[in-house]
Amino acid sequence: MEEPSPPVQITVDQVSSESLSLRWDPPAGEVESYIVTCCHEGDIVQESTDTNKLTLSNLKPGVCYTLMVSTRFRNGRISEPAVTSARTKTHLESLLEDVGLEQLYPEKLSLSKILQIDKKTITDEPAKCNSDLPWYFRKKLMMVNVTARNVKCTSACESNCNHPLLDLDNLVKSTNSGDMLNPLDIITALFLCSDGFVRQEMALKMSMCQFSVPLLLPNCDTKQCTLMLWALRDIVKKYRPQSLSESKGFIEDRIVLSELPMISFVRLGECSFSKSEILNKLLSNSQQYHDTFVHRDMECGDSPKRISNGLVEITWYLPCGNKNMDVFSEAVAVANLRGDIASFETQFSFLCETSAAVFVFFDTLDSECELLTNQYHKAQIFLVGNHQSNHFGMDALKKVATKLGLTNSNILLKTKQINDADFVKTMRETIINVVENSKMKMGIEQMADIAHEHGIWVDEDSSECQTAKKNADAITAEIQDILEYKEAQLPLQGQIWKELTRLEKEEVRLRNVGSEKIEDYKSDLQIQKTKLREKQNTYDISNAMICFIDAISSPGTERCYFLKWMRMNLDNVSREKLSDLREQYKEKCKNPENKAEIKDIDRQLSNRSLGTEHFFREMGQIYEASLSLPETDLSRQQLQHLPKLCAQLLLDGFPLELVDGDASNIPLRWVSDVLSQLNDLMSSKSKILVVTVLGVQSTGKSTLLNTMFGVQFAVSSGRCTRGAFMLLIGVNEDVKKVLNCDFMVIIDTEGLKSPELAKLDNSHEHDNELATLVVGLSDITIINIAMENSTDMKDILQIVVHAFLRMKEVGKKPKCQFVHQNVSDVSAHDKNLRDRKLLLEQLNEMTQAAAKMEKKEENKSFTDVMEYSPDTGNCYIPGLWNGNPPMAPVNAGYSEAVYELKKNIIQMLGSCESSANNILEFTEWMKSLWNAVKHENFIFSFRNSLVADAYMRLCTEFNKWEWEFKKEMYTWVTHAETKINNFGTVAVKSETSDMRQLLTQLKSEACTVLSKWETKLLENLAKYFKQTEGHVYLVEGYREDFASSAKSLRREMQSSVFNQLTAAADIRQGMTELDRIKENHTKELEERVCALIDECREKKVKMEDKELDTEFDKMWEKTVNELSFTKQKTTNVITNVFQYLRDNVSRKGSHACEVLNQKRLEDCGHDPFKYTIEGFLKRFTNKMKEIVSIPSNTKAVQQIADNIIAICTQCINEKMQRKNNYHETYIQEILHMIDERLQNNQDVKTDIEFEVSLKQHICGVAARQFQKLHEDFIRANDPYRCLNQNKEKFRNDFKDVFHERDQCQKKSKEFLNRCLRPAVEDFVYRSLGPDIIGEMKTNQTFSTRMFFQSSVLLDLLSKNDFNNYQSYICSYEEYVKNWILNQILERFSNGSTMFEFEDKHVQSSIRSINDAVNKAKTEKRGNLKSFIQNVCQELGDKLVISQDALGAFMILNNADQEQFAQWLTECVKDMAQDLQEKFRETNIQMKLQKLNVNPQNEIFIDLIGCGKQCPFCAAPCEAGGIEHDKHFASLHRPEALGTYRCTQTNKLSTDVCSSSVISDGLFCCAATNDEYHPYKDYAAIFPDWSIAPDASLQASDYWKYILAKFNKQFAKAFSAKPANIPATWKRITRKQAEESIKVSFNTK
Repeated sequence: MEEPSPPVQITVDQVSSESLSLRWDPPAGEVESYIVTCCHEGDIVQESTDTNKLTLSNLKPGVCYTLMVSTRFRNGRISEPAVTSARTKTHLESLLEDVGLEQLYPEKLSLSKILQIDKKTITDEPAKCNSDLPWYFRKKLMMVNVTARNVKCTSACESNCNHPLLDLDNLVKSTNSGDMLNPLDIITALFLCSDGFVRQEMALKMSMCQFSVPLLLPNCDTKQCTLMLWALRDIVKKYRPQSLSESKGFIEDRIVLSELPMISFVRLGECSFSKSEILNKLLSNSQQYHDTFVHRDMECGDSPKRISNGLVEITWYLPCGNKNMDVFSEAVAVANLRGDIASFETQFSFLCETSAAVFVFFDTLDSECELLTNQYHKAQIFLVGNHQSNHFGMDALKKVATKLGLTNSNILLKTKQINDADFVKTMRETIINVVENSKMKMGIEQMADIAHEHGIWVDEDSSECQTAKKNADAITAEIQDILEYKEAQLPLQGQIWKELTRLEKEEVRLRNVGSEKIEDYKSDLQIQKTKLREKQNTYDISNAMICFIDAISSPGTERCYFLKWMRMNLDNVSREKLSDLREQYKEKCKNPENKAEIKDIDRQLSNRSLGTEHFFREMGQIYEASLSLPETDLSRQQLQHLPKLCAQLLLDGFPLELVDGDASNIPLRWVSDVLSQLNDLMSSKSKILVVTVLGVQSTGKSTLLNTMFGVQFAVSSGRCTRGAFMLLIGVNEDVKKVLNCDFMVIIDTEGLKSPELAKLDNSHEHDNELATLVVGLSDITIINIAMENSTDMKDILQIVVHAFLRMKEVGKKPKCQFVHQNVSDVSAHDKNLRDRKLLLEQLNEMTQAAAKMEKKEENKSFTDVMEYSPDTGNCYIPGLWNGNPPMAPVNAGYSEAVYELKKNIIQMLGSCESSANNILEFTEWMKSLWNAVKHENFIFSFRNSLVADAYMRLCTEFNKWEWEFKKEMYTWVTHAETKINNFGTVAVKSETSDMRQLLTQLKSEACTVLSKWETKLLENLAKYFKQTEGHVYLVEGYREDFASSAKSLRREMQSSVFNQLTAAADIRQGMTELDRIKENHTKELEERVCALIDECREKKVKMEDKELDTEFDKMWEKTVNELSFTKQKTTNVITNVFQYLRDNVSRKGSHACEVLNQKRLEDCGHDPFKYTIEGFLKRFTNKMKEIVSIPSNTKAVQQIADNIIAICTQCINEKMQRKNNYHETYIQEILHMIDERLQNNQDVKTDIEFEVSLKQHICGVAARQFQKLHEDFIRANDPYRCLNQNKEKFRNDFKDVFHERDQCQKKSKEFLNRCLRPAVEDFVYRSLGPDIIGEMKTNQTFSTRMFFQSSVLLDLLSKNDFNNYQSYICSYEEYVKNWILNQILERFSNGSTMFEFEDKHVQSSIRSINDAVNKAKTEKRGNLKSFIQNVCQELGDKLVISQDALGAFMILNNADQEQFAQWLTECVKDMAQDLQEKFRETNIQMKLQKLNVNPQNEIFIDLIGCGKQCPFCAAPCEAGGIEHDKHFASLHRPEALGTYRCTQTNKLSTDVCSSSVISDGLFCCAATNDEYHPYKDYAAIFPDWSIAPDASLQASDYWKYILAKFNKQFAKAFSAKPANIPATWKRITRKQAEESIKVSFNTK
């Protein structure tokens, strides 16, 4: 018989600590029921069920059970059991799963995870389920919110809220608190699941909230508990015992080190009153009650404790020194054991040995009570019973009291006659008595040994913590006198670093240069800096620093422990040494008249403060000093890893010192390299947003940041923030999309000093620097005002407004939030409406003052500087403490207000229009901001590669749009000129017969196209500025310049197009009469030839060619003699040129006209132009200048004249090469060119005589050349000459017709060669110019002016030829044009690209010709003449076909249309090959001469821009667009290269104008009327120029290197003595010169 089947696939689900749920698949057959057996070590439970699932309850936690399921069938048979096993969860596992922490129990929660900004930290969603509760508690706790322990799910809260019906029975049913979690379980779970650093942070925040903190943390599974020594070690308490109340002294110490009497409270058995609630009353004074310990009447306090029994909590009562307020006159520690001591003997024994007294709460006592009587007690035992309890037994109490030897004073009974207040008072008096009489005082650190004796773990026992402690102690144990220690162990950051700082600032401020040469002075400063670095390198790395670097090189956890130990040890030392000083400082500051004392205390505080930042600062100096060593030096190589170490610490959540507050400087290379390493450690795409706080010192800025972000900037009184520190906080994935960043950088700053205090140590400048730097780095700046009324903030606001104004001017747009602290009234926002208006008025006043100082007076109000609303830009925060410290908890209103501020800040950051920076961009901002900050004039000095990069991108894009516009217009003009040139010929299907009408029509069409492109340019510009990437907001200030440039470009293009159309139309109109005469002559000849053919044929004699020639010659001679050839009138071009010259000059006044009339135009321009000074006095003055070696104005004027003449000569030559007729627009163009160049050189003083004579000279040359051009054109188009040119063609045609030869092949070739081929060649050359320009612009060199300038300079450097430099400097335009030409020749020398362009246009023409032929073939009517006309009309929009050639071709043409078309198609194929061959054989120079659009000129015009050059050193302007408010150059030169020299010695000047403009030096030139003027105020003389100081000291290395190399050659060329080259210039290498170009032009 078949065996009955057991159940199939048993699965266990829903495992808890006390139950297991099973399910299985039924077997085949008729099942009656199932038998489930559960067994463990002999314990067997058996149950039956008729379903296929069952839940087993009342099981033991953490036990593995064997589970068997058998099937009972209806026939009575029972199957073999199916067997599986399952383990119940422990109580701890079960709870951790309920609260969603099961993953974190083994892994542990880290501080970086806790500090991360995620959706939960910035939303107000309540906890919806148990797994939300730990995060809800943690979020509130990290913001020090005293409501953190009020943890309940909304589902539990809402369960009884929505019952509209009356149901009293339901009301009286007790709520099931078992579903809710006890706050103590959540706290215990979080401590068990956190690493040491999170525990420490939680304990600190709990202590600030005046919550009790874990002293012994139990693990209910292992029954093991841990002493929370490390967790409590960071708590520092400050209090004033009664003994110090009169002296106003205080005690401040780490609580684990404070030896205090500890009073412990425990429970034995059940207790009818709440021990914890009595404790809270005991610790609270009559004015304010606070729940220090969780008790049963708190929210969820009555929920059963699942894992927190056995927890020992501790708190401290700390007096404030006021008898009326203090509960206890001395400090007391209070411990509270959760649970029954019968279950937790270890904890009870520990408390008995460490406490001064133990209060045992009970309801009933066992008369034996061995637990109490067997203990070895160091502590006094007090029994606290409830006499009103039903279980209270007096006899048992007497027996136990007797055994313990207790008196009445050791027993406290709550009777009916004693109310709660009296009972608490009695207990308080008992404790006071114990504290006064007990000698049992012990610090928590001392309890560790006792803990070990009882088998209790200590959280500091881990090897990492102990090793780190040992390393930290080894360093800090040596500290006796802080000042001496710093000098011995941290020598590099002392006076040497401060002196380096002074030199760095002096290099850019040049305050003490005196009469010394600027560059010599700067060179001396650099030598001094080098010596200081050498001095730093003479120090060996101290023992302390070796230990420190070794310790921070250790693995992650140990390194974190080490830095914590270091910080705590150093804080302990500083607190010991500095707390008195700090208090003195605060007291003295209240009365700023104690100036000398305040200054002395401040200096002592600075000298005697010591923190980890000093060790990192030393590390930075060691690293920076090593960089001055050769790269191959072993010492340098061994220190290269230091930045990476520091970067890793930043990632781990430790702060980095940005600004050294003592030296008021940034170690730029160190910080930059750390941030560079940080960038490598993070993803390179990682973006950051920056939040900074600014405000008066000691106003709670650090506390505000700590509360807002849960971080831990130093806030204790022994320490104070100096300088600025940055901290990195991660952003969770769910918030990254909102903020568009991966990390948030928090910057905490040193407090700004009030003006009275600032005067003491000249720190006002330091405050300005700091504020400007951090505002510039920030996306949001929090302005912290620690008072309700902001009147006293006036001077601080000025610093802040200055910073914001500076940022606006350099393109950075940070947002700001004013935070008013200590404003507690709920109606503060409304009450402070007047104050907010007052604040805005003050901000406006400050803005005007700041704008005046910064010379940006267009900013009238604060809202001009930045977006600010008085209503939304202010946040009111109540006072930090709710009551009187030290027992006051943090005010819940403070935490909530800060939380609202945090949400507002996150929202503002999310709505930022500007894109977030990455770390490298942040670094670049920091460097450029600090460089500008070091200068006295920030806005004037600010240069930033990100701004430069954004500007370069804008220029590149604008240049692309500009080129598209120009290219379109070149094509359109070519098309329009073709229409004009074909006007009145068979090639045009024209609807108008009037040239004027056609011209008007074309001009109208041109305006439409120009308007379309202008609109497109402006739209592109608007679209460009709407994007968020590429930092476009940084160049918002240039937007109007580029919009103006677009409009200006349109105006220029319109003028140019109209001139070209007018000239083409006028020339074509002049040809119309000639064409008519030629046509008549041709017709007459054709008739005569036809008559001659008829005549010869009538002779009926076979005539030989010789005879036909004779007859033809006779006929030709007779006809030509009979035709009338009117001689063409030539225009007097010289008169025309003179008229335009007179019109141009007459606008300059009557004197200009007088000068013009002194000389005939015909006599001008024969000899080289030489500028001479008119008048004896002027000549004498000029001669005297030469004698005293002041650069003569005559030379400068002559140089300008030579350059203008060269440019105009080139223009004239280009016109001559075209071989068109002269047109008046030619001379207009030349006069415009002269005026433009003179305008660009206004800084050189010229007179009207010079201008008129220069124009006469150029116009004289132009007039003669244009007269020749005109006469050559008339000669070339003379009808008689043109007719004779075609004589032989007519003769051959005459013979062909006479002999009746087939002309198809011959005529098709003739049509192709005489008409089409020249037209195609012309079309190719008209189209090639834009192609060449477009190809050149694909090279980055020609993309922007800055790239172009850097390329030219690098090319000069590579050629290393003095003559090239001289040419570049003295004839810039000519040199650059030649350079561009050489680049074009080089680019197209191999021919392939040029052939592609040529072939493209040839093929395009051939396609058009074939299409025209095919279309003409379809026209059946007409003869060959109409066929040719149709072909020409189709090609009329593209090709200009010569009318002379076409007319000659049509004569005597008897070819068959069909055969002609066939032959023509064949010939066209050959033409393509012939043309390609011809183009290949023509060299590039020849081609360039034939182009309609000159690439060299067009590229030059694009890249020369406005054409202005620096008035001091002649460096060319690089500003983008044609129109811009300010000219600027990235790289200025020594003034020697602008021919400046020392007036006393005639030696070339080494001053660089970018240095001179920040000095107190003077200059004189023609523009100043030869009077001396301060360099700093150069803008008054040259308002259009912006000459910023060099971005770095190395920026002008290029020209320094060149002047040093070619000093003698320049001196000879400029007729001066060689310059005295500063020593540092001679050390500059070619590589450094090359690098300076890349840095200056931002082309790395």
